[in-house]
Amino acid sequence: MNYPEKFIESALFEFNRYKTMGDRTFEQLSEEDIHWKLNENNNSVALIVKHMSGNMLSRWTNFLTEDGEKPWRNREDEFENPSTTKTEMLAAWESGWQCLFNALKSVSTENFDTVIKIRNENHSIVQAVHRQLAHYSGHVGQIVLLGKMIKGTAWVSLSIPKGHSDQYNKNMFEK
Repeated sequence: MNYPEKFIESALFEFNRYKTMGDRTFEQLSEEDIHWKLNENNNSVALIVKHMSGNMLSRWTNFLTEDGEKPWRNREDEFENPSTTKTEMLAAWESGWQCLFNALKSVSTENFDTVIKIRNENHSIVQAVHRQLAHYSGHVGQIVLLGKMIKGTAWVSLSIPKGHSDQYNKNMFEK
């Protein structure tokens, strides 16, 4: 496997890791929960998902041939009027991720040197992928934190629960 293939495989793994964290958070949230906001100046889970989906569709549609900031994108609208149902929110979430995964799967050794534009700034594929991975991981962190705040003591940890690190490490090193 050559460098471009290894890089895309690694990127897909990491993007999938963050998507799964979001998915596992959504499993714990109700229809009402996705609209909860600390105050009017903050975003709900549904608004963050709307923004992420809008960003993903813009950045990853025709990834190799068009600027990632599409003329049809209305970023400001992404922070207003969230999905009204959890089903609608999840459909937007899946649509954005599918666009991303399809775009990354279109990258090959032959097109790995393509210059990617985002808001008319040149990026290598590595730079563009890293930029979006950092962006989405930050938003998934927000979603997880909101989920923890909403669920309180009913929250089911997505990683090693507090107080269980030693046992987890023991199990990992016994493999």
